[in-house]
Amino acid sequence: MTWLWVLVSVVSGTLGDVLGAKGMSERGEMVDFGPLGVARVLRYIATHRLVLVGIGCNAISFVSFLAVLSLAPLSFAVPATAMNYILKTLLAKWYLCEQVSWHRWAGVALVAAGLVMIAF
Repeated sequence: MTWLWVLVSVVSGTLGDVLGAKGMSERGEMVDFGPLGVARVLRYIATHRLVLVGIGCNAISFVSFLAVLSLAPLSFAVPATAMNYILKTLLAKWYLCEQVSWHRWAGVALVAAGLVMIAF
């Protein structure tokens, strides 16, 4: 059951971050940090579907991470949910069309190796 909650946490957190990033990138850079500029960004966040779905997915991730913590020690939960770094990097490359350097791929490989170590 622990690994099921880990999977729910990882998948929902990954989707939340990727969808939120996609939605916010469609808005463009925030350059006005005054009250009206912040209000415009908050209105955008509250009305943009991708951002709202991303927030919902992150909420699911948070609750499922709490479920993981109720079943396993923190020293297991945090490394196990690091799987999201792998998925986020893959989706950043293929869904968000970001350039991912070899340094970042090397980091992903190290995270993957760490996951194999804690899984067995």
